[in-house]
Amino acid sequence: MTRGDPGGLSLHLEKVLRAPRARVFAAFVDERSLATWWGPNDFTVPKVEIRAREGERYRFTMQPPEGPAFHITGEFREVEPPQRLVYTFEYEEPDPDDQETLVTLSFVDVAEGMLLVLDQGPFATKARRALHETGWAETLDGLERFLALGVTHTSDRRDSDDS
Repeated sequence: MTRGDPGGLSLHLEKVLRAPRARVFAAFVDERSLATWWGPNDFTVPKVEIRAREGERYRFTMQPPEGPAFHITGEFREVEPPQRLVYTFEYEEPDPDDQETLVTLSFVDVAEGMLLVLDQGPFATKARRALHETGWAETLDGLERFLALGVTHTSDRRDSDDS
């Protein structure tokens, strides 16, 4: 069960990644990188719109292996490179049991590389929490594979005005 969550409606995951913290952080805020690794197994991400700045919104188009595409969206609450990202998470086409949740990603240097700490919640139901736990576990495995390839998409655009 998640620490400090007696109702089991929040999610806590930790994953050690063998990459510099700044590179892992960049993988979460670069559109091209995200489109490469984001999502559960067999999902694709045909479109990513992101500007990782406090108050800015993001939107991902997610394509499952079967069925119609759907969208996740939210707003950045905290952006502290390379140590912390906090943003809301909601589905544009929600399940009746969905509600907006808050995702907190902490990027911590450790001897083995860096520790990614993910907290998300609260969820409306334990079933939705379990769905996200599986989705995040597969997504973070995809991030690990992406990092192992040594690809870096982040460019000078990061600080440019794309509007």
